[in-house]
Amino acid sequence: MAYTKIHVIKATLPKAIKYITDPDKTDGQTLISTFACGAETAAFDFQYALSKTKESDPNKAFHLIQSFYPGEVSYGEAHKVGVELADKVLEGKYSYIVSTHVDKGHIHNHIIFCAADNIDHKKYNDCKKSYWRIRNLSDELCTEHGLSVISPSGERGKTYKEWLTGKQNASWKTTLKTHIDEAIKTAETYEDCIAFIRAKGYEIKGETFGDNTLKYISFRPLDRDHFIRGSVKSLGAEYTKERIKARLEEMAVARQKIHNAPDKHAAFPKKKKPVVQNHSNRSLIDTTAEKFAESPGLKHWADIQNLKIAAANYSEAGSISELERQIAAKSTLAKTARQSLVETERQLKDFAQILKYADQYKANRIYHIRYQKSKDKDRYLRQHETELLLHDGAENMLKRFGINLKTFDIEKLRSDYNALCRKKAALQQTCKSAAKEISDLNRKLDNLNQYLERTPGQSAVDRKTNKNIHSL
Repeated sequence: MAYTKIHVIKATLPKAIKYITDPDKTDGQTLISTFACGAETAAFDFQYALSKTKESDPNKAFHLIQSFYPGEVSYGEAHKVGVELADKVLEGKYSYIVSTHVDKGHIHNHIIFCAADNIDHKKYNDCKKSYWRIRNLSDELCTEHGLSVISPSGERGKTYKEWLTGKQNASWKTTLKTHIDEAIKTAETYEDCIAFIRAKGYEIKGETFGDNTLKYISFRPLDRDHFIRGSVKSLGAEYTKERIKARLEEMAVARQKIHNAPDKHAAFPKKKKPVVQNHSNRSLIDTTAEKFAESPGLKHWADIQNLKIAAANYSEAGSISELERQIAAKSTLAKTARQSLVETERQLKDFAQILKYADQYKANRIYHIRYQKSKDKDRYLRQHETELLLHDGAENMLKRFGINLKTFDIEKLRSDYNALCRKKAALQQTCKSAAKEISDLNRKLDNLNQYLERTPGQSAVDRKTNKNIHSL
């Protein structure tokens, strides 16, 4: 694992930035990455962000160091881990510089980030909780990577330009209907179906039923300005919320017919589901320990308990094939949500930079205009060099992101950013819930598989008990 430490910068920001970007330490400055700032203008960029906050503490920036064991990682890989750590810790809100130093016996990253964020203009809260979050994120990255990065989808997320280009795609209604069809085939319940569609990248409203709810369900990809109704006129008769729910119920009936067929893998005959105590959340008791061999009574009690656990799991699942299908469906939902989360985080990072540079551009635009009209440009440049540098840097970055400087609407950009934040929170919750459900289902499947493996070696008493499982 990498070792991390962090300290605050209150007075020596230019000196600290100069130190971490030293060409002799960063392989000729090839191992430097920045976010929402430039390596040469970072002190000015940070100062601009600090000027927007109302908080009075003297903190200007924070200096985070991430060190690796000697020989553990290459320079390029270490730098990649450092950038990913900065992205996870700062979540696209704070400007930062990441540099990897190669002049010592061990490779280490320096991350200097502004104390004030570019979105809400709030100061970073440096405390034990935030430090342990950094430590945990660093450890997770090292564990995940093994020091190499593999994204859940095997693909990178879309850049802002790709996202913007996607707005011109005329076939998005067809794509939406395809995603709804996939959700109906995959989901177990109506709620899961809605979660699956959201995980595909849609904002949804009107999905609930009742007297005080909206008449139509509506969908909006986050790269579109308007919702489209799930109505006969807009998407077709098969995509109203009533029909979506009915199609799910039809799928459930069809599955039930299959599940009611004899299960060749079953350890006991298919009968009416018994009423059993809640044993489904327990794991089988390991009866191979010495104490069970020495006590036939204890062994018999454990076998009865295992039988009850297996019966409860089987009763809830209906069949092993049904349990495997549920696991596959939840896994698909989790994978889709993770893929969408990766793309959303990528878009959020781009949006955060765009918002920062848009604000910086507008605030310093007046200095650029006055410079152009100035009769003594050299004198005006000496007086307002910082503001002019910030203006030019912001202008170049906005052009790089494909922003039209004459027509862009900063409030619209902020609204899109907030929508992406809500989407990210929803996707994180979907991933968390799906992971828990998959864990529960896998435990049930493990219990059944373990029990079936033990069945051939049962005693006569156990076989008799097995026949009477539905009477428990």
